[in-house]
Amino acid sequence: MKISILWLFLLIASFPRRVWAGDDIASVGDALQYLLPATAFGTTLFHHDLPGALQFGESAVVTMGITYGLKHTISETRPNGGSRSFPSGHTAISFSSAEFMRKRYGCLIGCPAYVAAAFVGYSRVESREHFVHDVLAGAAIGIVTSYPFTRPYKGWTVVSEGNAKGVRLMLTRSWD
Repeated sequence: MKISILWLFLLIASFPRRVWAGDDIASVGDALQYLLPATAFGTTLFHHDLPGALQFGESAVVTMGITYGLKHTISETRPNGGSRSFPSGHTAISFSSAEFMRKRYGCLIGCPAYVAAAFVGYSRVESREHFVHDVLAGAAIGIVTSYPFTRPYKGWTVVSEGNAKGVRLMLTRSWD
């Protein structure tokens, strides 16, 4: 329940007014690129998880460092004629945030974050800001750079299991 309230609060607080006015897919993708890292960091605050906050900070810095290093090295033209298309920075930070939340806190938080990150990538192609390979590279960079910095959370977590017969939610705690 508290996690749902946190998601809702961050969703409402992070969306610019122009999105609520009914703007297009690109505006929602732009808002989500800020919402996902804000949610990742907010989740560490919610859990009073300083090590998690530091892990997220490290992965975000490395993700964006690699992304912008490649943008300035490769300097590919965007579909709309702009410069520095490869890789997608919006997508890289979104997938870095999603992978952090998945690995640190589990699939209950991580899977919706991955859906939102995929929408960010879709919005970048739809708005003609990036080619598909730019978005795929950004997603790969975000996942690969977040994975080694992130350790599973050692507090209370909700774990889900499922098969064709049903789904089970469990509350677990790790003391290691």
